[in-house]
Amino acid sequence: MPIQFNFQRKLNRRTFLRGTGAAMALPWLSAMSPSFAGTSSAPPRRFVAMIPTYGLHAENFFPTAPGKDYELTPYLREIADLRDRFTVISGSSHPGTPGGHASEMGILSTAPVGGESTQQNTVSLDQFMAKRLGHETRFRSLAVGTGSRQSSSINESGANVPQESSPSKLFEALFIKESPAQRERQKYLAREGRSIMDLVAEDARSLQHQLGTADRDRLDDYFTSVRDLERRLVEQEAWLDQPKPQVEARRPTDIMNANDLVAKQRLMGEMIRLALSTDSSRIVAFRVDGVQGVTPIQGVGQGHHELTHHGRDEEKLAQLARIELEVVRAYGDFLRSLQNTDDHGGSLLDHTSVLMASNLGNASAHTSQNLPVILAGGGFRHGQHLAFDKKNNYPLGNLYVSLLQRFGLETNQFGSGTSTMRGLEFT
Repeated sequence: MPIQFNFQRKLNRRTFLRGTGAAMALPWLSAMSPSFAGTSSAPPRRFVAMIPTYGLHAENFFPTAPGKDYELTPYLREIADLRDRFTVISGSSHPGTPGGHASEMGILSTAPVGGESTQQNTVSLDQFMAKRLGHETRFRSLAVGTGSRQSSSINESGANVPQESSPSKLFEALFIKESPAQRERQKYLAREGRSIMDLVAEDARSLQHQLGTADRDRLDDYFTSVRDLERRLVEQEAWLDQPKPQVEARRPTDIMNANDLVAKQRLMGEMIRLALSTDSSRIVAFRVDGVQGVTPIQGVGQGHHELTHHGRDEEKLAQLARIELEVVRAYGDFLRSLQNTDDHGGSLLDHTSVLMASNLGNASAHTSQNLPVILAGGGFRHGQHLAFDKKNNYPLGNLYVSLLQRFGLETNQFGSGTSTMRGLEFT
């Protein structure tokens, strides 16, 4: 018999689903919102990472002076009205990263991958958050982008999490009600997945007495992964019976020009805002892929990738600046859209940490030092330029520790980060 809820009364966050001897805490539901209950509660924390894979030209991005009285650079002038809502960070990177486009896979994990490195990748910041906090929303996290299926999101096994690059498909997953047959099919697949894992786990346990200590440890890790996946499947099945949010927005039309990266960035950004504002997910990794071809921006006549290898040619630098100005402008408009969206008595930007960072500090030379980094919103004290040593870089992983602590996670380490970021404080 299906479980029914009375949405006219407050649902306690400690409410449980019970059956077959198991109990599972309910995910966050709109009926638990203060708008239904008439009581106050702490607003949820959210995180968005926006990763422009070709970087941003340092001379147009970084201020010269540190602190609060820095002069706005050409790129930062595009978001001048938000100056008190963001922090610019220079002189940071991930230690040991060899550079090149392959280092994209380590921007959120801090692992020194890319180039000639044989380093195994590690879990990305978004997936680390999602495992611990993602159960409260329909989607633990979203991996989205403007180009390929390859994302900046990495699971605990070091494998890439496929991203959704179609805004229309993301909108459908977020807001379009499945047919009864589709829901039953998804439930069947979830149950089958649990049944298969039960059988595999049973076979694996029978091997335990034949294994050495190291293999038993590996098997324990495997069982932990199985139990985690089982929990996710249970959550997934429970959400299938909950109605999806209704929004006034219409399903978008995907942009078919593969080189129109800024239009793609803007459209996907609006889908992210809708996901956050409906509490469909609180954790998003958004990869803004550079393109090979010519972007449809006035004054740009050469391919984006070619322009990043400018060799200090003035005309190429001018064209590259036109593209990157639009990328920063789109980032600013995304921040403004969050600022203009009410959320728990404040704005969505108040409760959302929005990181823009790239794995390339100098795309022309493929280097991964002095990365372009800007953090907005999320309840930090902003309005400053944190300037670290451009030659002996500060670990960017320390920023990730600060973000984790802002989420209420008690940790002093993440990847290469061993403390919170110096100079970055909570409000």
